[in-house]
Amino acid sequence: QVQLVESGGGSVQAGGSLRLSCAASGYIPSSLCMGWFRQAPGKEREAVAAIDSDGSRSYRDSVKGRFTISQDNAKTTLYLQMNSLKPEDTATYYCAAKRLSCSFADSQFAYWGQGTQVTVSS
Repeated sequence: QVQLVESGGGSVQAGGSLRLSCAASGYIPSSLCMGWFRQAPGKEREAVAAIDSDGSRSYRDSVKGRFTISQDNAKTTLYLQMNSLKPEDTATYYCAAKRLSCSFADSQFAYWGQGTQVTVSS
């Protein structure tokens, strides 16, 4: 089992920055894909970014060039650096993990954090 706990959410004005963190604990397999998802009120949950065990990264188009996903060397903490935030980035952000190769399909992620709120005002 992998336990995930997010932190770092908050409120910021458009154009500002936030960094989300996700601490992973428990049994962490060497081949693990970790990702960030978000869900805005009344909308479906969507993938934001993912990082594979080999370090390869994927982003949804709307955040490319603004968001950066990364991990610490021990791969026990996942980060999402969010710059140039826009009101449409407002959502609850979730950290998630799945074994083996990465995917943007949330149904394939078995482990989830509790979520952290990000609010961007115009």
